[in-house]
Amino acid sequence: METVTIVGYLAAICSMTSFTPQAWKIIKTRDTSSISAPMYALTVLGFALWLAFGLLKAEWPIIITNGVCLILSAFILMMTVLPGAKKEAIADAIDPTGRGSDTKS
Repeated sequence: METVTIVGYLAAICSMTSFTPQAWKIIKTRDTSSISAPMYALTVLGFALWLAFGLLKAEWPIIITNGVCLILSAFILMMTVLPGAKKEAIADAIDPTGRGSDTKS
């Protein structure tokens, strides 16, 4: 395998997994108070545009990587802007053992 391909795969893995810890922390704590909604909105837009670019060029590595990143960053954005009760319901559906309703919104 060529070095450039290995670097590309490593970059894709890092990009796709970089949002996972934040998403999981939100699910566990239900706390999004320190997350910037405008920054995540811009991030979501960026991934949507990269996904469109990949689709237009029919480049599967770009499509898959940015599709996964779009889903994860959109989830974080959604959890940031949702009211507390809806955020709790989604987090409880994903992780019923989470902190529950005794947390900050």
